[in-house]
Amino acid sequence: MPQLEIVDLKASYGPHTVLERINLSVEKGEIVSLIGPSGSGKSTLLRVLLGLLPPEHGSVRLNGGLVNYGDKAAVRSLRSEIAIVFQQYNLFQNMTVLDNVMITPTRIKGWPRKQVEDDAIRLLTRVGLEHRLKAYPDELSGGQQQRVAIARALALKPNVLFLDEVTAALDPELVTEVLDTIRALALEGITMFIVSHEMSFVREVSSKVVFMAGGHVIETGSPQQIFDAPQEARTREFVGKILRH
Repeated sequence: MPQLEIVDLKASYGPHTVLERINLSVEKGEIVSLIGPSGSGKSTLLRVLLGLLPPEHGSVRLNGGLVNYGDKAAVRSLRSEIAIVFQQYNLFQNMTVLDNVMITPTRIKGWPRKQVEDDAIRLLTRVGLEHRLKAYPDELSGGQQQRVAIARALALKPNVLFLDEVTAALDPELVTEVLDTIRALALEGITMFIVSHEMSFVREVSSKVVFMAGGHVIETGSPQQIFDAPQEARTREFVGKILRH
């Protein structure tokens, strides 16, 4: 049984259809990368799956259960299963690194503080920031702040992690440290959806690549298929352009 199954999904902003006939099946532990030109619907798909933009049509199943996006309790339950990291870090500037990671599990989830603190320290160690627990965000580089944001998402113990252009706002020299963190997570078997323009990274880390254009899924396959032998003309056009640069 797929961990996440999307069937005939459609979504719109007002009169403008932004996603149409999206079908996708994801197994537990898969690393799914969404690629395509700007405006193709990649980030929008993540927003719809999280319930930030209600779908108009179609269905989403998580662990076999149908997600009811019209029910607030169901959406809250969904968001306890899925965490997202955006390209903007959105850290609390008046809180230390450790407190940023701990705030949601303690204040929103009500989990025991000692347990949350131990988990937060473990996660920050995992992303290479054990030496910056008491630092404030403005004392960190962009790459370090993004790694705090990843640790904060993992502190919620999600089954699925969404990473939405997490290197897009970084200076080029800071990108590698964030990608290294994602590589390490990939080895641990957490299911991930990655929206990225870092094609060499996508090729390396993904178990499945989804090419989107115009709000549609054009082609889905292994990295080798999508980059070396795409079946669809639109995919070939896109891959041909990016491989020339």
